[in-house]
Amino acid sequence: MERRLSAASRRSAPSAIQKLSHLAQRFGAVNLAEGFPDFPAPANLKAAAAAAIAADLNQYRHVQGICDVLAETARRDHGLDVDPLTDFVICCGQSEAFAAAVFAIIDQGDEVLVFDPAYETYETCIELARGIPVYVPLDPPSWTLNEDKFLKSFTSRTKAVVLNSPHNPTGKVFSKEELLIIAQACQKMDCFAITDEVYEYITYDENKHISLASLPGMQERTIITSSLSKTYSVTGWRIGWACAPASIASAIRNIHVKLTDSAPTPFQEAALTALTSTPDFYSSLKKDYEVRRDFVLQLLKDFGFHISFKPQGSVFVFAELPRSWQLTDIEFVTNLINNAGVAAVPGRGFFHRNFDGESYHHRHVRFAFCKGDDTLMAAALRMRKLADSKGTWLTGSSRQEDRTSSA
Repeated sequence: MERRLSAASRRSAPSAIQKLSHLAQRFGAVNLAEGFPDFPAPANLKAAAAAAIAADLNQYRHVQGICDVLAETARRDHGLDVDPLTDFVICCGQSEAFAAAVFAIIDQGDEVLVFDPAYETYETCIELARGIPVYVPLDPPSWTLNEDKFLKSFTSRTKAVVLNSPHNPTGKVFSKEELLIIAQACQKMDCFAITDEVYEYITYDENKHISLASLPGMQERTIITSSLSKTYSVTGWRIGWACAPASIASAIRNIHVKLTDSAPTPFQEAALTALTSTPDFYSSLKKDYEVRRDFVLQLLKDFGFHISFKPQGSVFVFAELPRSWQLTDIEFVTNLINNAGVAAVPGRGFFHRNFDGESYHHRHVRFAFCKGDDTLMAAALRMRKLADSKGTWLTGSSRQEDRTSSA
């Protein structure tokens, strides 16, 4: 019956990131591939979830208090006037919020602009809605918005623009100048914007997250999606949300209810504790991640990587392989798992089209640094040991079959 599967399912390939994570687990490799923390979630959040379960809050439920807190935060941080009763939809993580948003606004043949490189989920959601993803390349090494390429990507069929900032995989935080270009184009072409803001609290140095919806003329056409996952180290709880004008939020809500009915109730209750964290929590979060970022940057530099862009936000380093290493990203990651027992992600999985024959699509590797000190130190020790004996390993002369071929 395989031939009777839908065309969409046949186009949807297994997640390369999850595949590498499973491979790392199988072979005992240090996992710097997948962007989930391996250190404990905050104790007060775990206690709140356990208390909700013990109080028998285990059935379908909408916790309105989440929307109330989010509305107040949107006013305080971004100057947005949102109605907590009508403008929020609590979903099973940002992924479901994004999918429901796409299903709510995209019809067959509609085009959706996505900045490339891009997180793998966006394409699948757009294609499931029978839309057409149109990729707009960001310019390396700083992954800047090319205004000319962006504006030329619009057609009469363009329905929406997807914006992820802080950005996965590059760690870029879009500047206000870039956001204004995006905002003006969306208004001129009468398009929606769907934002993925899951790393909104994880920015470094002097970089600040600005929500696209906060710019003049954008709130009426922007769907914000975000979640608890990254900020509060609870990626498995699956609590996320969409925020949009009431009529758009209503459409998203109707789809969400048909898909999953409600997000996990005990974790919704615990979300109230998370979302009312003190300012000290967020400043500590940034400091801790900045230390981890700098540790991994130095590790990669010592190993020989060319670091041309220092992450401004998120929990990833998108490092470029030196030209002297005659290896592609896939060959490097394969050998890194086999020879050092460290897993990372080949960068080509985040690129979706070849533009002007650019070779850099096969020259980047993503490393996640949202890991505990023991994990990062273990990765460092393994990579430093390998660096002392790499010899012809980086020339590509030993491209033998290995354990990953059967994974």
